[in-house]
Amino acid sequence: MNAALPISSQASPAQLARPVAQVWFFLAMLGALMAFTSLSTDIYLPAMPQMQRDLQGNVELTITGFLVGFALAQLVWGPVSDRIGRRRPLIVGVALFVAGSIGCALSQSIGQIVFWRMFQAFGACTGPMLARAMVRDRYERTRAAETLSTLTVIMAIAPIVGPLLGGQIIRFSTWHAIFWLLAGIGTLMLLTLRWLPETHLPEQRATTPLSSAFADYAALLRHAPFMRYTLCVTFFYVGAYAFITGSPGVYIEHFHVDAQHYGWLFAVNIVGLMALSLVNRRLVTRFSLDTLLRAATAVAALAMFAAVVLMTARIGGLWGLVVPVFVFFATNGVIAACATAAALDGVPDHAGSAAALIGSLQYGSGIVSSLLLAWLPDGTPRALVGVMFFFALGAAAMAFWPVKSGSQLQGAAA
Repeated sequence: MNAALPISSQASPAQLARPVAQVWFFLAMLGALMAFTSLSTDIYLPAMPQMQRDLQGNVELTITGFLVGFALAQLVWGPVSDRIGRRRPLIVGVALFVAGSIGCALSQSIGQIVFWRMFQAFGACTGPMLARAMVRDRYERTRAAETLSTLTVIMAIAPIVGPLLGGQIIRFSTWHAIFWLLAGIGTLMLLTLRWLPETHLPEQRATTPLSSAFADYAALLRHAPFMRYTLCVTFFYVGAYAFITGSPGVYIEHFHVDAQHYGWLFAVNIVGLMALSLVNRRLVTRFSLDTLLRAATAVAALAMFAAVVLMTARIGGLWGLVVPVFVFFATNGVIAACATAAALDGVPDHAGSAAALIGSLQYGSGIVSSLLLAWLPDGTPRALVGVMFFFALGAAAMAFWPVKSGSQLQGAAA
């Protein structure tokens, strides 16, 4: 797929179109794999109040459990993919996702569904993690950032459609149907993976024992440029997951938004993310990744500072929260793509392990969000916007931190 098709006077339009179609299929598949996380979490957000009543337990633990499984499993799958390739872990992972979704659909207690959400996450994590690694397998720094921006646009369909679809499902059925739908989507993805090419060729794979993976992680944690970019996107996602976890209660309970309309308020944030992701595809060819990261994180921090002021002063009502959050989420179209591409650029021989560590910290950050919101409940949006502002400020601090970039990873197992 990487090789260009020789263009000659004898080439037919169908022959010339084939590589383009292959590239778009490749991008569509990676976008769908990256969307696994958002779809698995966002689709049942409107059903959380109903689940709370049915299961008689803290339903937010279903998000926490998913993120715990998601974060831990990546640390295993990343090194495995560096040694056996990307496709086989993806196939096993999607199969586990389907089994976990069925387990969630059949659950009758909060303990059961939290267990199956963790099981589901052990498979779901292979999607976004290995999609990022496959991009690094194929493309260099700037092209990787451009490609990740394209994937962000594709994957953004999930958090738009997810809450809207979930809201409609609970009008006619129960929350169990949402997880049956996820099982069906996973099965379709599993069947489609047969056409996804392997990007990590045998001659590029690590030959050291899997036990040496922890040496890789230790070296990555000591690699200052890599950790600077990784912590930048991690801090940002603490704020993002604070919104995902806390927004159903704030919008539905505090501002009295109907559960069926909650999805629209959630979706508008993703529209901003998609728009800026499209713009970022052009920006990465004109500005350095560091410049874009600094600008985007500064805007995110300023937006959430405005939200803190408005919510503390009780000015603006619902729209005093919706508008700053929209700006915050829009900047994700720059931050996630640029930070990930820059982080992976310095560790080309360890893309699987590096993508796993990025994903583990990025999505595991949601655990921090849920714990903070559980510790700071006050029935108002103040705790939510406070957490989002604090960690947006942390992301900006990492973006502006004067660390020399561009060095290659040294000292990890080859």
